[in-house]
Amino acid sequence: MQRDYSGLPALHPSGHQHKAADVQNCSRQFCRTPDILLPKQARYQTALYPDTLNSHESRGGEYYAVLKLWSRHYFTLWYLYFTCENQLFLNNRLIDMPAQIIDGKAIAADVRNQVRLDIEQRINSGRRAPGLAVILVGANPASQVYVRKKREACDEAGLISKSFDLNENTDQESLLNLIAELNNDAVIDGILVQLPLPEHIDSTQILEAIDPGKDVDGFHPYNIGRLAQRMPTLRPCTPHGVVHMLETIGEKFKGRHAVIVGASNIVGRPMSLELLLAGATVTITHRFTKDLARYVAEADILVVAVGKPGIVKGEWVKPGATVIDVGINRLPDGKLTGDVDYETSAERAAWITPVPGGVGPMTVAMLLRNTLQAASQHDKLQK
Repeated sequence: MQRDYSGLPALHPSGHQHKAADVQNCSRQFCRTPDILLPKQARYQTALYPDTLNSHESRGGEYYAVLKLWSRHYFTLWYLYFTCENQLFLNNRLIDMPAQIIDGKAIAADVRNQVRLDIEQRINSGRRAPGLAVILVGANPASQVYVRKKREACDEAGLISKSFDLNENTDQESLLNLIAELNNDAVIDGILVQLPLPEHIDSTQILEAIDPGKDVDGFHPYNIGRLAQRMPTLRPCTPHGVVHMLETIGEKFKGRHAVIVGASNIVGRPMSLELLLAGATVTITHRFTKDLARYVAEADILVVAVGKPGIVKGEWVKPGATVIDVGINRLPDGKLTGDVDYETSAERAAWITPVPGGVGPMTVAMLLRNTLQAASQHDKLQK
């Protein structure tokens, strides 16, 4: 029976659709070259099996077919790559592939290095270095670690960092007065108030007191509203960092179903706005959601930010999904872990972030980028 290949991408050198970069990208993202030889008959006939492709396409996924032809004396080898639920279909044989790790440290290092270069260029052109004010109220150990990392990152990038470490008993009025001073300080481009604040201080009022143009955390209602209206200025660091990670690995948002587990003001809600802006179809789940596993199983892009170790089970994850674990939790033995069951999820996902070393470094990197952006915006206002 004559097979119909009209729906397949053209692979012949005279009309092929895949550039070398596309082939390399496909190989890097989806699978490693398998050490499998096709049967002897494949030397003389096509190795594409439409029945396999039809069953794959019926699930609504995309496929990539990348062809390599090696001709030497006696035989021809054809390598086929198909991305279908992160599995490789070769000669009607199904081969499971482990998830690729999204290296947040490496991606964040690239962002920080670019910020450093931009600041050097800024200074060489006669403009001042961006300034960031970091406010810490109290002695929360986790907050102290986060603040120290942010200050170190500022020094490495060439930003001017001013520290304000306030006593646990600092009252709200004193904190508001400090923010007012920093709002009017011409050498301060960004103001960061480390959360959480002591219980006697209203964090909402504090965040709203920050000049939106200096809100480098991106939490001010003005900046969230701009993001919701598809006119972003200073964007929330963690959600924006997640989108940057996804763009770096070549994620295609349009037509993809993104599911967010967790609806916090810091991650979940702005994350939904970022993914909408990118073109994804977004579902957000929260503590009142019933049958969480059903929603997780539908996610092409899964972002989990709850703060509960292992709240998402690996067997829930859709094969071939991209999994972003924002959670970071310390277990009784001192080990850090995320919100996703990593080991089993990595067996099913196409891409996954580790904890630590995934999303965390991106938050600091995007903070530096926001501060540089704020400085550039202030330059324009002063002209």
